[in-house]
Amino acid sequence: MDAPAVIPRAVAPRQLAWLRTELADWASDGLITDDQAERIAVRYRPTADHARISVGRVLLSLGGGFVGIGLIWLVAANLDQLSPVARFVAVAFIWLALLVGGEVLAARKASAPVVGAIRLLASLAIGAVVFQAAQSLQVPAFEPRLVGLWSAAALVHAYATRAYAPFLVGIATGVGWWFSQPLWDQPSGLAVVLLLGAGAVLASSLALVHDGRLPSFAWTWRTVAGGMALLALFVAAIPDVGSDEVTWGLWLTLALAAAGVALVATLAVRPGRRLLEPAGAVLVLGVAFGLASWQTGTDTTSVDAADWAHAAVSVAAYVVLAVGLVALGTVREHQPLTWMAMAGLVVFTTFQSFAVFAPIVTGAWLFVVLGTVFLGTGFLFDRARRGLAQALDTDPGTDSGTTGAPR
Repeated sequence: MDAPAVIPRAVAPRQLAWLRTELADWASDGLITDDQAERIAVRYRPTADHARISVGRVLLSLGGGFVGIGLIWLVAANLDQLSPVARFVAVAFIWLALLVGGEVLAARKASAPVVGAIRLLASLAIGAVVFQAAQSLQVPAFEPRLVGLWSAAALVHAYATRAYAPFLVGIATGVGWWFSQPLWDQPSGLAVVLLLGAGAVLASSLALVHDGRLPSFAWTWRTVAGGMALLALFVAAIPDVGSDEVTWGLWLTLALAAAGVALVATLAVRPGRRLLEPAGAVLVLGVAFGLASWQTGTDTTSVDAADWAHAAVSVAAYVVLAVGLVALGTVREHQPLTWMAMAGLVVFTTFQSFAVFAPIVTGAWLFVVLGTVFLGTGFLFDRARRGLAQALDTDPGTDSGTTGAPR
């Protein structure tokens, strides 16, 4: 009887290259035969990044998104033809039908894009349920707590079913709530910096907790952490952003407490070198708060030594963060981190140059200086990336984690 056909497992190209090198060494040492090495090698294939997104998946996701947003829009339009109770029952019925239907399709091994689209609809429909319930109770629809309830419901759905589409909805709405709720009563630039830094700590800690358990969730949390860290230093470097003192309200305190709890939980379940990720986020939070609290002049026509020092420290801190994210992106095989770091550094350097240095270095010389900075930074980026990749390739014991990029 013929042996059953082996379906190759997709792995990262760098990991597959390392495996083939090891197989060749084992065969040459006589540990395994050439035939055994070949049989092992055919069990794996390189990941085809371009094949992860199909036209059907994109259309289904877009369709689910438009229908879900349209459902929320209908609720916002009040559906005057129905009473408040009838509207709530109708929206809740639609949500339950989508929720149950998605899980039934998943249990029957239906097409993954179709299941994902139905789950996306369900996670959007629960937002319609929340807003309709608030409308029936005469709660203003623009209050941030409604978005927070929507995010919590979507995340419960995501973790209960291990579904990525509801998780993405929960993250998007949760990020919006994270900033809007504490800033609802007392908005200030310093509070924004604190929320960005604390968000980076929280997201990086949760990324580590999810590693090896829910790789796609970990991938998203790590992306959010990198983005918030870059934004924290960017906002902190804006002159006079911390002129207004922080009002320590309940929600801002709870946000910092949540970041601290997540960090402690990570220390307990993920000891070792991996803790450098949340530790770096904590450092970013501290540096960003210090830069935002450092008051300098706001008159761009008169740049003194304090302005120069503030700009220099800001640029240095941002470069260090960008290089760190490039290193993390290489170790984790997480390309969005690398691209975010490079794009963020370009935007940040341009902003700093025109905001602080333009009054001193004007006209064509400003662009010459900018170009020189970009060339030097690009050279350092490339050297760091190549050196780290070479070190990882020659160290098979390195734990690069799991990419978990969503499919």
